[in-house]
Amino acid sequence: MRDESPAKRSATARDWAGHVESLLPLAHPSRRAFVAGALGGGFALAVLPVSAATILTDSQGLTAGDVTIPVADGEIPAYRAMPAAGGPFATVLVIQEIFGVHEHIKDICRRLAKLGYFAVAASLFAREGDVTSMAGVGEIVDTVVAKVPDAQVISDLDATLAWADKTGKADTGRLGVTGFCWGGRQVWLYCGRNPQVKAGVAWYGPLSGPQTKLRPEWPLDIALRLKTPVLGLYGGADSGIPLSDVDAVRAALRKSRSGSRIVLYPDAPHGFNADYRPSYRPNDAMNAWARMRAWFKDHGVT
Repeated sequence: MRDESPAKRSATARDWAGHVESLLPLAHPSRRAFVAGALGGGFALAVLPVSAATILTDSQGLTAGDVTIPVADGEIPAYRAMPAAGGPFATVLVIQEIFGVHEHIKDICRRLAKLGYFAVAASLFAREGDVTSMAGVGEIVDTVVAKVPDAQVISDLDATLAWADKTGKADTGRLGVTGFCWGGRQVWLYCGRNPQVKAGVAWYGPLSGPQTKLRPEWPLDIALRLKTPVLGLYGGADSGIPLSDVDAVRAALRKSRSGSRIVLYPDAPHGFNADYRPSYRPNDAMNAWARMRAWFKDHGVT
């Protein structure tokens, strides 16, 4: 673990909601068996009204919809999209942002399915609460996101992968993972834990922060020992992710053997791919999407 002074940790602990993580409550979720409810429809309440630029991808030629994933202590809902015919398909795990598996994340799955992928996004906050029905970002972070252990996320992603493999439609030997904001951080961590992943693409996920029982490591901690190639897509105008963090991770990646790299869009804010929000920057988003496609193709996720 990094040996950081309290002042250093305070300076770098800027997370996706602008909170200092050391001030967030830490709570251990219940381990009793449960069956989570189904995914809600539409966009998360906290992001309404959505922008006129919002992209809505249809399901023509696809098999798309809600599914249920067996996990260690019960079941969680998820959204899966894939081509309606053929298969098995190269597989992409899509990791949600803090707003849950709402319409934008479902649309990302459909966009990937249109490209020929089996894409699945599990509801990784299912035990802690329904963030799609919460009206404010502060409530989402304080009552749900702050309580989600990284170990639980890794376990749920493993379970999602196992479920996908059993469908017979997912070629998990050609496995990629991508995620946004909160999910962008999880991309780095999952690529550091599962050698089955051929490539990861992390969209503006926090890179550094305080090490806690629920979050013992950050991308900066694992960058040097990372073996799976990860492409980081970040905004130079992101007020929540310091450029010093980007520089530090870049420096560590140059010393690693993973072939990972970070692409920085100088004028882009946080959430520049979120077409349903004012942060959307279409030119940067389209360029980053093309880079993701090429990254997956170059590393056997195709």
